Amino acid sequence: MRKFLGSILVLIGMTFGLSYGQTDSLSRSRDSINALTLESYESKIAAIELQRKSDSIRRAELEAQLNSLKTTDNLKKEELQAQLNEISSRESARLAQKREQIDSLRKNTEGYPVFGVNRDTLFFIYTKIGASRPKERAAKITEKIQNLYDDDYLELDNIKVVAVDNLADIVYEETILMSVSEMDGLWNDTTIHGLAENYATIIKESIVQAKKDNSFISILIRIALVALAIGGTWFLLWAIGKGHRTALKFIANRKDKWLKDLSYKDYTFLSAYQELKIIIFASRLIKWIIYVLVLYIAMPLVFSIFPFTRGWSVQLFDLIWSPFKSIFISVYEFLPDLFSILAIYLVMRYVIRFVKYIFEEIQHEKLVITGFHADWAKPTYNIVKFLLYAFMLVIIFPHLPGSDSDAFKGVSVFIGILFSLGSSSAISNMIAGLVITYMRPFKIGDRIRLGETSGDVVEKTLLVTRLRTIKNEEITIPNSAILTGNTINYSSYSKNEGLIIHTTVTIGYDVPWQKMYDTLIEAALRTDMIMKEPKPFVLQTSLDDFYVAYQINAHTQEASRQALIYSNLHQNIQDVCNENGIEILSPHYRAARDGNTTTIPADYLPEDYQAPSFNVKMDKVDKDKKNKE
Repeated sequence: MRKFLGSILVLIGMTFGLSYGQTDSLSRSRDSINALTLESYESKIAAIELQRKSDSIRRAELEAQLNSLKTTDNLKKEELQAQLNEISSRESARLAQKREQIDSLRKNTEGYPVFGVNRDTLFFIYTKIGASRPKERAAKITEKIQNLYDDDYLELDNIKVVAVDNLADIVYEETILMSVSEMDGLWNDTTIHGLAENYATIIKESIVQAKKDNSFISILIRIALVALAIGGTWFLLWAIGKGHRTALKFIANRKDKWLKDLSYKDYTFLSAYQELKIIIFASRLIKWIIYVLVLYIAMPLVFSIFPFTRGWSVQLFDLIWSPFKSIFISVYEFLPDLFSILAIYLVMRYVIRFVKYIFEEIQHEKLVITGFHADWAKPTYNIVKFLLYAFMLVIIFPHLPGSDSDAFKGVSVFIGILFSLGSSSAISNMIAGLVITYMRPFKIGDRIRLGETSGDVVEKTLLVTRLRTIKNEEITIPNSAILTGNTINYSSYSKNEGLIIHTTVTIGYDVPWQKMYDTLIEAALRTDMIMKEPKPFVLQTSLDDFYVAYQINAHTQEASRQALIYSNLHQNIQDVCNENGIEILSPHYRAARDGNTTTIPADYLPEDYQAPSFNVKMDKVDKDKKNKE
């Protein structure tokens, strides 16, 4: 339990520091606010006071003249009395003007407290007298009250109120404790003399109470109460800790009975051991929350026992309550704006639903707009939705709490700069994605070629386009790269007109071109997924030194299966050429047929085929002449 006591002392010390720190900061803030408001107030009152002094001098002159007149001079008396009445009316107007100025300051201006011996607030000072400002007056009055308390020969009956001109002084023997002015009376809605009598009574009672509170017996009683409060707090903390340990032991002994694995099918969300750890953590958290509450309640109770620490209990309570109070007030003041935000959101939500319905009708081709393609509906809806949400945020922004503060504006600008600097490539890809959408170069499922990459389109987003190649490779291409390059779409006309696939074969000049045409067309017609109509056709693309280049062209509707079609076509070209006795030779191969076997596979040759022998031709006449010689 020594740890508990140590925690209490540390927390008390921290609380003193925080309370003093907060009090000082609040005081400085309040002083600055009061100084500004009172300075404005005093500048307005100064002009009124100048008029008052002038009227006071004039009143004294008129009263002197009136007293010096003879009783028979009634006409002059009436004239002087009229002037005095005019001054009195101006005096009444002046007092009303002062009250109006004071009433405008009551809600926003706090007075400076005058403290008693026990640091309890006796009353507040709002105005200055002469060169002494309100704060200085309050400090001097507090000091003089302390001096009275320290006087061992003090006689409270000698504290009296003396009227002097437009002031009322509270004096003790020859010492002026304080002066009460007309402005003090107006601030407290009473007369000068009545306010001075009230202040004098308050000062006397505070001194009597202080002497009573600080008597030896009272101090002993308060010390006993403090010890009792600390002991009670210690016992309560000990009981909480003891109860916590007992509860944990009770749960641990019955964990096998109470705690089961929390699972669904084959997946276990929480095991019994994990549940026990959560229970232990939650119990410890609750224990420390109770500790803090007990200490928070006990410390103001302890501080309220001694008079000089009673202010600390108030400060400690305000230290915790003030932030919560400000939060509650802010939430309450935000409620009208919150309702406005909800109304704006609900209206915009139904507007977006209506826009979505229109574009869905266009997408399903129920609503046809000339020049607007159905596949534009979804991306256009996304753009319109984004713009509507952006417009909604612009409307909501002034209703957000703190939107007018410089910090909020600074953070917004900072985030905007970061976004603009760090997302230039992303924005270029987004713009390219929008342009590609309305260009309509391809759609999902099309077989396309982008640069050196060929594949089927599997995904289109604002940022990238994804292709799947025939090798099941997924390739991600930024939209900006697509926009700046060429796109070949194999699927656009394949379903209706057919995609023309083509391949080239080089054959020597010894093969008739008509025979080669028939051979290639036959090979194409044997190939699966080649359309019979339109009929395949052949083009001669070049006449080279050693061969002729024949290009077979055929239509297909299966644009995404080109690799298989080409493979089958090449196989059939070989088969038909072999059947027709056409050799597909290397471009620069020259055949010497004497004594050489043909290059056609044996399966396509007759069973009695034999390679030709070498042919040697000799001239007999030349041989006889040579023998004679």
